[in-house]
Formats: sequence, C-alpha cells, structure tokens
Amino acid sequence: MATICKEISTYLRAVEKKGKGAYCAEQIKLAAHIRKCFAEEDIYTDVEQLRKYLGLVKYFPYDRLFPWQEFLTALHACTYWKDTGLPRWPDLFTLVGRGAGKDGFIAYISMCLMSQLNGIHEYDVDICANNEEQAVRPVEDLVMALEEPGNENLKKSFYWTKERVKSTKTHSQLRGRTNNPKGKDGLRSGYVVFNEVHQYENYANINVFTTGLGKKKHPRRAYLTTQGHVRDGVIDDLIEKSERILNGEEPDDGFLPFICKLDSKDDVHDSKHWQKANPSLPYMPVLFAEIKKEYAEWKKHPALLPAFMTKRMNIPDGNPEMQVTEWDNIAATNRPLPDLDGWTCVVGVDYAMLNDFASVNLHFRDGDKRYDINHSWLCAASKDLPRVKAPWQQWAHDGFLTVVYEPQISPELIVAYIEGMGRIYNIEGIALDNFRYALLSPSLEAIGFAKKFDNVKLTRPSDIMIAAPVIDSCFLSQNFTWGDNPVLRWATNNTKLLRSSRSVGSDTGNFYYGKIEGRSRKTDPFMALVASMTIETDLGLGGEQTSDFEVWEM
Repeated sequence: MATICKEISTYLRAVEKKGKGAYCAEQIKLAAHIRKCFAEEDIYTDVEQLRKYLGLVKYFPYDRLFPWQEFLTALHACTYWKDTGLPRWPDLFTLVGRGAGKDGFIAYISMCLMSQLNGIHEYDVDICANNEEQAVRPVEDLVMALEEPGNENLKKSFYWTKERVKSTKTHSQLRGRTNNPKGKDGLRSGYVVFNEVHQYENYANINVFTTGLGKKKHPRRAYLTTQGHVRDGVIDDLIEKSERILNGEEPDDGFLPFICKLDSKDDVHDSKHWQKANPSLPYMPVLFAEIKKEYAEWKKHPALLPAFMTKRMNIPDGNPEMQVTEWDNIAATNRPLPDLDGWTCVVGVDYAMLNDFASVNLHFRDGDKRYDINHSWLCAASKDLPRVKAPWQQWAHDGFLTVVYEPQISPELIVAYIEGMGRIYNIEGIALDNFRYALLSPSLEAIGFAKKFDNVKLTRPSDIMIAAPVIDSCFLSQNFTWGDNPVLRWATNNTKLLRSSRSVGSDTGNFYYGKIEGRSRKTDPFMALVASMTIETDLGLGGEQTSDFEVWEM
C-alpha cells in the first residue's frame, strides 16, 4: 500500500466525513477511486517536490491554496509510478463553479511546472481557449503575482511581459493561445491547459495542441472549466468519460476526473449544498454573499439569469425563452430505434439555401412514442462552412450527413433519398413550405408526391404553432427516440423558442422556432422534424400496422 500524503488525505477525509451533504456524488466516488489506487498500485507522491511547489504560494495574493487545489496539485503534478517515474495522473479534468479560483489555480500550477522545481528544461506551458481573454487571463494572474511588492527576487528566476512569462532557469515559457489551430504544429509543449472547455464544439484545436505533447519529459494536459451551453461537444464527452471511470466501467489511464456540481436541481434551494459545485465557497464569504443575492434574483426571474444554474451550480440550464427544451430531454432521444421496416411515416423537408444545408426527417408514431430518422446534406461550397465548429467530417463518416462537393445540393439528391426510404417505409405524406416545394416539386412529382395527389402539405407558420405544443410535450415526457443522431441533437440545441407577436407587444400564447445564432449553428435537421410533425395526424396513433399502398414502377 502506497503512503498517502497529508494534502491528499486531508481532502479525502473531508469528503468521506461530510459526504453528500457537502460533496457531490462524483467527489465521493473520486475519493473511493483514489483510495483504491493508492492501496493497489505501486505509486508514490514526491512529498519534497510538493512542499516546494506549495512554497510558491507565498508569491500569490493569498495565504494558501484551497484544500481541493492542494489535492489536485499533489495528484496531478507530484504523484508518479515507481517503476517508470512517469506521472500517475498526467491528464486532469476539473469542473468547478464560477468563482472557485480556476484561473488563479492555472497560473499557480503553470508556475510550478515551468520552474526549476520541476527541473525539466523548456517545459513550455500553453493555455488554450476560445477567446483571447480566457487564454491570457491566467498569464495575467501570474504576471500580477510576479509584480507584487516584495517579489522583486523573482526577477532572477522569471522574465515576463504582458503576453508571456519565461523561466530564466529552465527557459520554459507560459503563453495564452486562442482557438485558431493554424500555425501551431511546431509547438513543443510540456503542459497544455484548455481553459473553459465548455465552449469547444469539436476537437480541432485540442488535437493540434495535444499532438505536440511527447517532445518533452512528463507531458501533461488539463481541462478546466465551468459548465456551459454547448451540448454534445467536448465537455459532454469529458463528463461521460469521467462518469465511466468513477463508476468503475473503465480504467482511468492517467485521467483524473474532478467534478463539482449539484446532485440535482433541487439542491440549489439549500445554500449548504452550494459548495458541491464550488469547493472554495467555505473559504470565500464575499463570494457566498454574492451567490446568495444572485439566487434570490434567479428565484424571482429565472429567465433573466440563465447562467446562475449553468455557471454557478454546474447544472446545464438555459433561458426558457431561448431553449426548445432542456438538454436532458434532448439527450434522452439517444435510444436505439426499433425495427421500423414497413411502418407508415410522414416526411418533413427543410433547408435555408441549397448551397448550404438541407435535411429530411422521417417521422413515425406508436401511441405516445415518436421515432425519427433524420438525414442531412452539407454543401462544401457553403460560405458558412468555416464558421461551423461542429465535427461535420465525423458525422459524414458515420453516415448522418452527406457532404456535397458541388455548387449546390441538387434537389434530385434529396428526392432520391426520399424515394429510397419509400422502398423501406410507407410514406403517407410530405410536408414542406411553399418556397421549398417550388424547388423540389418537379422531382417530387416524378416519384408520386404532389399537391394534386393530396399527399404534399405546404406548411405555414400557423401549422408550426399548432405542432409546437405537441413537440414540447414529447420532449417533456421524453417520448422522442432518434437513435444516436448527433446532427439532430446539435440542431435541436441550436434552436430557440420564440413567442408569437411578442415584437408588437402582444402575447398570443403561441410559439415559433428561430436560430440561436444565424450562420454557424444550423437548425435544418430539427426544422425538418417540425415540418413532419405538422402532418403527424395522418398517422393516427401509428404503430407497425401499415395501410395498403401500391408499389410504383418508375
């Protein structure tokens, strides 16, 4: 059994003693996991190195680190395998509530690892973020510490400007870098920190930075963040990975999952639970008072403070005037589809421009349960494509998306897909608006769908308003099943719900849908589903019983 040092054992005992009243389930599981690792593995904590690292705290504008920060410093920066001498937990994921001291911790741990106390020459630290402020804030925090009165002796060990800090002993450099991955292939990082990873929709920048690791001894990476509004992105992947590790479903492979969040939304109504999301709160009375004021305002007007639950408590929660539904309801659609061969369905079609994005949705019903098969086309010539941060290449590889390398998405491609689906399912009708029908009508009529055949409905805004409450009910009851379709989930999370006629000062009680962001976040897959649900009544109660239909020889 390996010896557990004081900084680790103090935090473990606090979690084990106070339990779920003060610590979330993930922290309790992590404590058990760390105990198990030290009991069963041949690892050790370099106590002398840790003491020296902790000695650097005196140069910062606080007396000591918080217990959780000491805990992570010991595990992430000072615990090693005995046989190889490699770091036991080189990869750190930290999810803490806003105000916990994340940026200050990044500045501190960066100073430790680039200093002569780490002893690795040119151990560069790169802080990556989606915007310049998030990338350079930890750099600025370290510069402020270096310039504190009384720290003049640090000029012998560090040289700094506003943009970077360099160790004169190891020649290691600390820099903040934004999210453009171009020109970063030559990096020789020892430590890469991804700040506010909740904003990352894909792995483009992460891949560039992490492939630069391994050129220096003891490579490490860290993901530090609050919760955010991007779903099915990097942060959700990291949380899912963390949960699998903490539940014992897979080995950690050097990944240290430190998650702080409320166990449930109801926890927010008891302030003693707030430290579940922010382990620094017991030591920060001013921050506690501020959060208390925010809670009072949020309770009165939750729509005005959507970030309170998301950022302070790490429970995803959007503005109800903006979100189609909560993310939990969207995530619940990720269930296997049943065998629908031969079932009757209705089809919805949506696109803004054929030189951009287009989607088709096949909608099935079985009583209260709804099943959807959704496919999209992306035009490689789209002017919006550079703005789309979602992993569309992977989606194309997985078959959810077809990339069209032509000036536009041909109407024949969309109709050919519908025709192919018609050989598997009984398509009762197709719904699309007049603009889209004008472009598709010749091709649709060729396969037997036209207004004159009474199997095409031209949707209007009033039809969508009628369908919206049904869609909302399906989400709330979690009656949608879409299979594992990340494109449809992404599009749904990109869509906002707006009140009809609000712009003129009235409120009809009806809703329609709009884009959260006009160009980089597409909604076509979800709007194709909406179109299909405007003719859901054609299915009756649905089920696998199909009506008789003729096979057309084309």
